Amino acid sequence: MRRWSAAMVMTVPWLVGCPYVPEAEEVSARGMVHWEVCSADAVALGATAVELSEDSRSMARAPWGLLFVGEGPGLGREPWVSSGSQGMGTFPLKELFPGPEGSDPMELTRVGERVFFAATDPVHGRELYVSDGSAEGTLLVADLWPGEESSFPQGLTALGGRLYFAAGDPDHGRELWGTDGTEEGTTLVADLDEGPEDSSPDQLVPGGDGALYFVAQDRGFSTRLMRLEVLTRVVTEVFRIPSERGVQGRPTYVGGRLYFVAGGGHGEPVALMVTKSGGAPMVLGRFDEVRSMVGMRGRLYFTAAEWGRHGDVEPWVSDGSTVGTRRVKDVRPGPMGSMPEQLVVLGSQLFFVADDGVHGAEPWVSDGTEEGTALYEDVAPGARGSAPRSLTVEQGLLFFGADTGEDSRAPWVANGLPGGAASLGYLVPGEEAADPRGFIRSGWDLFFTATDAKGLRQLHALPFRPEPACGPSAL
Repeated sequence: MRRWSAAMVMTVPWLVGCPYVPEAEEVSARGMVHWEVCSADAVALGATAVELSEDSRSMARAPWGLLFVGEGPGLGREPWVSSGSQGMGTFPLKELFPGPEGSDPMELTRVGERVFFAATDPVHGRELYVSDGSAEGTLLVADLWPGEESSFPQGLTALGGRLYFAAGDPDHGRELWGTDGTEEGTTLVADLDEGPEDSSPDQLVPGGDGALYFVAQDRGFSTRLMRLEVLTRVVTEVFRIPSERGVQGRPTYVGGRLYFVAGGGHGEPVALMVTKSGGAPMVLGRFDEVRSMVGMRGRLYFTAAEWGRHGDVEPWVSDGSTVGTRRVKDVRPGPMGSMPEQLVVLGSQLFFVADDGVHGAEPWVSDGTEEGTALYEDVAPGARGSAPRSLTVEQGLLFFGADTGEDSRAPWVANGLPGGAASLGYLVPGEEAADPRGFIRSGWDLFFTATDAKGLRQLHALPFRPEPACGPSAL
C-alpha cells in the first residue's frame, strides 16, 4: 500500500514548542500556501465524540480550539473543547444539563470568534447558546419560548457577522430570527405568517449578493423560496410551488446565482432552476432526480439522472443556461449509473466517489470536461472498491476514509496530483473498521473521529501545519 513519500512533502513528527491556535488562524487567514501533514500517527485525545450523522455539525473550529459534542463518565452529550496535540488539552467545556441525560448540543456554527449551538437545559428547555471557549462565556443567548415548550432553534446559519435561525415563540409561531449573541440583540427578522401560525423557515443559504435565501411554508398549501435583504430586512418571494411538490433539498449559491430543485412526486420530473438576485427563476432542465450540488469556478456541479432514466445518476454541470447544462461524463455506461456522491472541490478540480462498474466505489476527479474526468485512485483494486467516506478538503489537501480490505478502514490524504494519494496508516490494527470521518482543521491539527478497539468513537488529532512549522525534514 502506498504511504506518504518525500515527493508528497511528508515531514517527520515535530510536536514540541509549536505556537497554538491564534498563530495558526492568522496563518490561514493570510492565505499562506502549502500545509503539511507532520506525522502519519494521529493522537488519540481520550474523548468520546458524538456524531448523530455526518451532516449534524457536531464539530466547529474557532480561534480558541475545536468545539465538539462529547460524552464522558457520568455525563451525557455536552459541549467539549480541544486544543488537539498542543495547548490545554481536551475536556468538557460546560455541563449545561447535569447528569447522564446531557444537553445534546447540535448545529455548532461559528460566527466570528464565537460558536453558536442549540442545546437543552432543565430550566429553559431547548434554546440557543453561544460560547467564547470558556465555561463562563458559554451562555444561553435568549429564552425565546419560556417554560417547557422551548423554541427549538434550527438551521443555524452565519451571515454578515450575525447568526440567523428558525425558532418558535408563543406569539409568532415558528419564524426567522437573527442574533448578535446577546439577548437584546436577538430579534424576530420576519413574521411571514402573522400570529401564532408557522412559516417554518428551512434550508437557510447565504448568498454572495448580501442576501439570505430560505424555504418557507404558507399555511401548508404552498412552499416558497424567499430572499431576505440583510441590510434592509426586506423579504421578497422568489418562487412558489404547491407544498406536495415543494423545493427539494438545499439550494446552492455559486457564480452570482442561486440554484435549486423543485417539483417531483406523482410521477413528475424535478426541475433544476436558477435565479439571479431574486429575479424570476428559469428552468435549466428536468430530471428524474437531482442529488448533491456544489460550486466550482462559477459553475454548478451536481449529480442527477435524466428524466426517463431512473437510477442512471451521473455527474452534471451548469453555467446557469439551458445550453450550458449538460452531463459531464457517463462514468458507468448503461442504465445503472455510477451514483456519484460526496462532491468536494480542491482548487480547480472536482472530487467525488463513483462506481464505474469495474473498480467499485473509488475517488474520481474532474476538471469539468468529459476527457478530464477519470478515476483518481484505485485504492482497493477490484470490483469491491474502497467505498471512500467523508471527503473533506482542508488547506489544499483532500482527506477521506477508505477500506482497503485489510485490517481496518484507514484515513487517506491526497494532494490532487496524479498518484498523489496515500494512506496515513491504521488507527486500530486488527480491528474490522476504525472508520475515520468528520475531518476538520482547527489550529495546527486535523481532527477526526474514529472507533477504538472497543467500538467507541474517539476524537483524534493529526498534526497538520503550514510549512515550515512541522520542523526539519528527515527526508
